[in-house]
Amino acid sequence: MIWLDVLVQGILLGGLYALFAAGLSLVFGIMRLVNLAHGDLIVFAAFLILVTVNLLGLNPFLSALIAAPVMFALGWALQRFVLNRVVGKDILPPLLITFGLSVALQNGMLEVFSADSQRIRAGALESASINLGVVTIGTLPLLTFGSAVLAIFILNRIFYTTAIGRAFRATSDDPVTASLMGINPRGVFAMATGLAMVIVTLAALYLGMRANFDPSIGPARLIYAFEAVIIGGLGSLWGTLAGGAIIGIAQTVGAQINPEWQILAGHLAFLAVLIIRPRGLFPRAVD
Repeated sequence: MIWLDVLVQGILLGGLYALFAAGLSLVFGIMRLVNLAHGDLIVFAAFLILVTVNLLGLNPFLSALIAAPVMFALGWALQRFVLNRVVGKDILPPLLITFGLSVALQNGMLEVFSADSQRIRAGALESASINLGVVTIGTLPLLTFGSAVLAIFILNRIFYTTAIGRAFRATSDDPVTASLMGINPRGVFAMATGLAMVIVTLAALYLGMRANFDPSIGPARLIYAFEAVIIGGLGSLWGTLAGGAIIGIAQTVGAQINPEWQILAGHLAFLAVLIIRPRGLFPRAVD
């Protein structure tokens, strides 16, 4: 029973990692852009939700609804006015720009919020659980995993069944031809990054309710997101969920064997998948 509980808890933890990674996977799948500030944007969104909770006295979920359009606008503007200038075949300029943004965000949050750890209080939800007999599942981890599944399902529906999704796919395949057909690739890229920031807000909500956070933890969240994306396959959203689950299971198994092995076990699982399947488990065709 202990190992069944470990497996279930690992899968649920993987939902949080999938939320970290979904926005990163969406942006890479459409414009082949790796955003090194992704983890710091998650932390920034968590602080934005925290400020909204403290100032307006709202519960965290309503605060996230307020923060989401703000993050969408931030992502849209970042892509439209900054990153679109450097997106192209050379991956180095976007890496340098987003690395600089990461440093600026960390230092800015440090100045405004200090280095103290913070937490988004969720009241009774933090300790609520569901007893299934053989295992007991925390309500908050279950909500996290369910939100990850729902978010990825909605992103896939947008990507494959809507007009903006067709524009995403066309621009991803060939931006030059897409522009000849009346699609504005710069506008499509900005919309994609804005949508990714909405998912970032959801990830920030659950990060802040489940654990303490501070301005310095962004790079570690970025690593988990990268690993989930690469394990699942670049550009595959459902693969991202599988990648998150694999990392989560590896970490909980490692922690069960020895608490000091938790983080290491996740990285070893990533390396093992990378050796066996260098393109990930469910890669999309990427030129």
